[in-house]
Order: sequence, then C-alpha cells, then structure tokens
Amino acid sequence: MKLITRNTDYAMRALCYIAKQKRSSVSASEMVAELKIPRPFLRKILQTLSGEGLLRSTKGQGGGFSLALQQEKILLTDLIRIFQNTIQLNECVFKKKICPNRSTCVLKKEIDSIERDVLKRLRRITIASLVNEGNGSHPSKKGKCHGHCSSRH
Repeated sequence: MKLITRNTDYAMRALCYIAKQKRSSVSASEMVAELKIPRPFLRKILQTLSGEGLLRSTKGQGGGFSLALQQEKILLTDLIRIFQNTIQLNECVFKKKICPNRSTCVLKKEIDSIERDVLKRLRRITIASLVNEGNGSHPSKKGKCHGHCSSRH
C-alpha cells in the first residue's frame, strides 16, 4: 500500500513551486534544477498536468508553465486521481485472487472506515494550503513544512 506515489509527489512539488513564483511562467529547466526531479519524469508529469487542465504551457523564449486554476481549486485528491486512479488502503487480494472472506471480514470494515477518514482529510489539502504551510502561515502547523511545499525535498 502506497498512499502517495512518486509521480503524485513530483506533481504536487512542481505545482507548489509554480504557485510560489511571482512570474507569469516557470521553465521546466528551472524546476528540474530547483526541485531535483529528473527531467524525463518532470516532463511527463508537466505534460499530464497540462492535458488535465491544471497547467498552461507557453512555448518559445520566456515560455514555461503556469497554473491554469487558482491554487485553492487544485486538490491533492485531483493529483491522486490523475496519477494513481484511486486511493485504496485495502485491496482484499491475496495471490492475485479476491479474498473469499471479503463480505464478512471484520478487518475490512475497520480499514474501510480508516480509508474514508483518510480521504476526508486528503480532500482538504490544496496547493494553496501546502504553499501557505511552507510559508509558515498555515494555522495549525506554523512553519512546519515537510518538503512537499518547499522547493527542496
């Protein structure tokens, strides 16, 4: 079980970096250098985000990427949907077969409840909340950025 994959993490870091810039666009080369994300991964992620309507791409000299939506409108769960399809803590699969006790499993009910709680919390995380947390203005965690909202990870 992996809650956040590498691609989702890279996408979140790139979007936060772009959101924090005061310029109209940010080049992929700058993000590679600042975020230490390998160029092939970043290029693919930026193309996907552009295709999904989260980024605008400008070609040519001075071109780059900018947010296509307001920071507050881009949810972590959007990135999870784009790069992971879904969050599923309990797959109920054993050796590639569905568990025969799935409908009566007490543990499954508990894990499903935990999954609902996790999703509820993840739906509250936006690019704006991550950027603000990194600036020390998040009300519950002043200055405690864990790398996702910072340009260094």
